[in-house]
Amino acid sequence: MLLKTFGWSIAFTALGLVAAVFYGGWQAFGVVAILSVLEISLSFDNAVINAGILKKMNAFWQRIFLTIGVLIAVFGMRLVFPVVIVAISAKLGPIEAVDLSFNDPDMYKELVTDAHPSIAAFGGMFLLMIFLDFIFEDRDIQWLRWIERPLAKLGKVDMLSVCVALIVLLISALTFATHAHQHGGGHADKTSTVLLSGIAGLITYLVVGGLSGFFENKLEEEEEREQEAEEEAKKSGKPVAAVALAGKAAFFMFLYLEVLDASFSFDGVIGAFAITNEIVLMALGLGIGALYVRSLTVYLVRQGTLDDYVYLEHGAHYAIGALSIILLVTIQYEINEIITGLVGVVLIAWSFWSSVRRNKAIEAAGGDGGGSDSKAEVSSGV
Repeated sequence: MLLKTFGWSIAFTALGLVAAVFYGGWQAFGVVAILSVLEISLSFDNAVINAGILKKMNAFWQRIFLTIGVLIAVFGMRLVFPVVIVAISAKLGPIEAVDLSFNDPDMYKELVTDAHPSIAAFGGMFLLMIFLDFIFEDRDIQWLRWIERPLAKLGKVDMLSVCVALIVLLISALTFATHAHQHGGGHADKTSTVLLSGIAGLITYLVVGGLSGFFENKLEEEEEREQEAEEEAKKSGKPVAAVALAGKAAFFMFLYLEVLDASFSFDGVIGAFAITNEIVLMALGLGIGALYVRSLTVYLVRQGTLDDYVYLEHGAHYAIGALSIILLVTIQYEINEIITGLVGVVLIAWSFWSSVRRNKAIEAAGGDGGGSDSKAEVSSGV
């Protein structure tokens, strides 16, 4: 099972590391290895969130996620995205930007650093909306009940997550953007840039998330109708038509997954510049990491890990919330990528440990998920 799921990732790792040695020797080998670990540690929460969405999709769309989706993730976000940033911020053509990345990596890094406030605002707002929509929703299983119960009650207010997100954006723009670092060592007023980019991130979330949710609901309705039609067909012996909206629903969920992956990759791409300016090594290292995240996502789905460890999804969403705030803070202040990665790992590890404790409490109570579940949840939130 492990080899089948992670086989392509292992093969790509071997090829990537060999290519790094041929490109720049053993030093390049070390850089690619470090970047791979960085990407995996920063994106582990991404895998958990992706698994929650991917398990709703059929085997065909899971394969699409692992094939076309990987091409978008590895080549689109880890190779093309940094070039696009430079092209837009420096008002260069795509070919000029690529030429700059190979021939003047220091200038290339400066231009990407200049574009960081807009990247951080876009990604930060997109991820913040994911966290807020999760935390304001009333759910049967709660991890940190002392936080989640009152926030779920507040969540009954319409559009509360959007209002909170806009307030956070306004505070970030007025607090951090007015003193955002320039590559020349001075400061620049990036307020309007941060506001526009943040609003763009918010709109992207609302459009893509709204469409995926709409078609997901449509799919559920059609599945219910199909089940009813199948029952009638069994009685009458007539054939049943396939669900027409399944493909459309799955497509928008796939689109949502790709935008989500893009937002998660912002910190990895920016953090990679702290390690190397070489675009080839960056693409190899981050690409290997992205492949492992994809494989891990599929593994979590096929093993049913999210069903067995029910607080994992909570921990991942808290990690998303922390990452969104970190991205907004980095508009002005530098935060080490190790700290960013550790925050996510600690929160997910904590939620995993809480899930194990919950499962043991249920087993000790003879499998009764009622009172023992509540007891485990209360104890895990202390």
